[in-house]
Amino acid sequence: MPVAHDKARQVMVYGCASYGQPDSHQAVTLERIGRKVAQLAGYGFGGAYEARAGTPEAALYLVPLDTLVGVAQARALGVHGVEDLFGGVVPFAFVATKAITHGLVAPDAAAPQGWDPDFVRRAHAAVLPGYTAFSLEDARHAGLRLLAGGAVRLKDPCGIGGLGQQTVDSEPALDEALAAMLPADIEANGLVLERDLASPRTYSVGQVLLGGLLASYCGSQDLTANNSGEQVYGGSTLTVVRGDFAALFAQPFEPCALSAVRAATAYHDAALACYPGMVLSRCNYDVAFGVPSGDAGANELGGVLEQSWRVGGATGAELAALQALRADPGRHRVVAATREVYGEGVSVPDGAEVYFQGEDRDVGPLTKFAFLESEDDGNP
Repeated sequence: MPVAHDKARQVMVYGCASYGQPDSHQAVTLERIGRKVAQLAGYGFGGAYEARAGTPEAALYLVPLDTLVGVAQARALGVHGVEDLFGGVVPFAFVATKAITHGLVAPDAAAPQGWDPDFVRRAHAAVLPGYTAFSLEDARHAGLRLLAGGAVRLKDPCGIGGLGQQTVDSEPALDEALAAMLPADIEANGLVLERDLASPRTYSVGQVLLGGLLASYCGSQDLTANNSGEQVYGGSTLTVVRGDFAALFAQPFEPCALSAVRAATAYHDAALACYPGMVLSRCNYDVAFGVPSGDAGANELGGVLEQSWRVGGATGAELAALQALRADPGRHRVVAATREVYGEGVSVPDGAEVYFQGEDRDVGPLTKFAFLESEDDGNP
């Protein structure tokens, strides 16, 4: 599929000004992703939206750091549909976070404006046992209920890369964790309480649309140690196919991967059905499988942990795959990977696209890159 060049249309990145650090890994990565998106779509690259000067709204294509919230904000930024951005638009802020994933602990529990319990009913079988709470009282109630079945993971709905999470296995531990939290933060953003899994296997399932090319994928996700020794996101290896989610079911994935695709598509469809006005040109779903912590004899559980309707850790691999599919219209599948490696002296494979390599003032030395894998049987 040849690229229809339209240099009058400018790709602009949006959202990194809030960091106040143009050399941060977030800002550098977003700029390089924006440049890659422009190359693949055949557009020009206009830099940061916040610094734009006179670019007509209709000539913009936005690559935002975060999911855009509200139709009004999106339209003010020139986003009217999937052809105007790489990412997503949601009607309410909580829809863009992990808070959407679980139901309330009681029908009269605190909830934000726009909360739709029908989403939970539709997605219930596609997620792990858990609750979202918007008050400390509801959080404690939910935690005690879950503790009756084993350890519980507490998750900041806005945390990324595995940060902002902790596990509790007793009532005193729950109370201690909740006492360290600010009630105002829980009221504003919520708190996710979820069944904890021992040594889970995590899959990435997603879909991207860029320049008229639609591709979907399923792959495996890895953890790595950051410069502080914490386990964080370390990269994904994706099997990417031309077409929509239905095309994934024709792939020779092993049963667990197919279950991940089914869970992700159920979650995806529920969100679109319950929150009208959503615009998604890039979506990613983390789906985990494992035995509940502390109960080796229990049956394995699986479900969607969270969604990402914005540029994410797997985006480098997504773009590498789109480039390969566009270069060869007869190709229907490609395997691509992204890696995030902490520390000095990181060796980057030949042909890899580097999105960041250097010293980040917050996380220390970090290298982020993406590359095409050699063809295999397509199993993640």
